[in-house]
Amino acid sequence: MSVLIVCVVIFAVIFEFINGFHDTANAIATSVYTRALSVGAAIALAAAMNFLGALVFEGVAKTISTGLVATTLEQYVVLSTLLGAITWNLFTWWRGIPSSSSHALIGSLMGATIVYTATLDEIIWSGVLEKVIVPLLTSPIIGFLLGYSIMKLIHWTFARVPRGRVNNLFSRLQIFSAAAVAFMHGTNDAQKTMGIITLALFTAGLLDSPEHIPFWVKALCGATIAVGTSVGGWKIMKTMGGGVTKLEPAGGFAAQATSAAVIGLMTGLHAPISTTHVITTSVMGVGSARRLKAVKWKIAQDIVLTWVITLPVSALLGGFFTVIIRVFAGG
Repeated sequence: MSVLIVCVVIFAVIFEFINGFHDTANAIATSVYTRALSVGAAIALAAAMNFLGALVFEGVAKTISTGLVATTLEQYVVLSTLLGAITWNLFTWWRGIPSSSSHALIGSLMGATIVYTATLDEIIWSGVLEKVIVPLLTSPIIGFLLGYSIMKLIHWTFARVPRGRVNNLFSRLQIFSAAAVAFMHGTNDAQKTMGIITLALFTAGLLDSPEHIPFWVKALCGATIAVGTSVGGWKIMKTMGGGVTKLEPAGGFAAQATSAAVIGLMTGLHAPISTTHVITTSVMGVGSARRLKAVKWKIAQDIVLTWVITLPVSALLGGFFTVIIRVFAGG
């Protein structure tokens, strides 16, 4: 096994770890904010369910390993992809911005591939459109509308029930909704790194097909994202838990139930979506169901801007690292 493939696996693990603590807020922020779960219990639940989710599906991993790039990449290009995604993830984590780890990885892969091949023709644009762009646009919209609808239904159903009883009920239900989001997060987010490692193993001649995801790769990615989740991304959690809108247990449940449903749908379609996008717009939808002014639209505007620039900026970073490593490697 070459030094480069070892480096790729190491940096893939680093990316997965960062993904775990970067996206912890997706699964547990609303539960912690509404006090449905303590921080420790929420983190333990999210870590366990992330791990289980990572072992169950592999369709999204196959999209990354076979559905976006039409050429065989050298190891340093895969390494450059990871470095570009890691750089963007760390920057947005430092700024407390809930950006998309998924789109950072995909954008970086596209940028690295374009620089490596010096052409746009080796990108499978139909796959990018179908599996990346369309889900990028539709999943947040579905999250917003479904979150809004579920919250309106809850308001209508429990309008005559005392507030204390409602809060007590949904505080309990949030345990299950938080577990569902964390599980679905594992089924989608952990698989992107599985796909990158599988792609690297295939290009190194260590696998017969990029469509075969070894079990040890699944277990490694699942364990790593679980450990990353246990560390937690507190800056992002603050934004997700109460920065966008104020939530009570019923709203927290509605946002999490919505997120789990949308992520599950997109995982079934093998689409590597952003769980961050979905949970954020679900929270916005829930807040809007109360009243439009309940949502802090300036914060929402900043988050949306980050979504828009993640793909192109991470593509530039992936291309940049490809050039740098190629120069230093004498290629």
